Amino acid sequence: MILKRSLTLTAVLSLSACSMFGGFRAVPEVKPVEVITIEKAAPIYHPVLPSEIMFLPVRWSVLTPDEMEEYIIDLKAGEAPVNVWYALNTKGYENLSTNMSDLKRYLRQILNIVDYYRDLTKEEEEQDGDDNEHSGDGD
Repeated sequence: MILKRSLTLTAVLSLSACSMFGGFRAVPEVKPVEVITIEKAAPIYHPVLPSEIMFLPVRWSVLTPDEMEEYIIDLKAGEAPVNVWYALNTKGYENLSTNMSDLKRYLRQILNIVDYYRDLTKEEEEQDGDDNEHSGDGD
């Protein structure tokens, strides 16, 4: 037991001996830091455009009073399918048509704006690339 304690004490003293006497410590030479500021515009992210709209086919039926009477007769006889009919008056159809054409116009204008900014940033990137090649910084 005494031998174990004396070996432990000897090991602790021998390992910490270097730090007890405060030996010579070399201070590394510090070189001044040179700060270079480069102004460069942040790259502009161009998200991928969404996929095109794929409209599903719509079957239009125009029901006149004569056709409606014929449908009711066939329906009572069990020869016509049971359908739910939605109707638009003339003004409602005109409004629907106007809304759809306005939607097309709006989308066309938005896509033109997106194309404009994409082309604008491509030109700036090409000019920056040409400037770097001519100045020798590009190598």
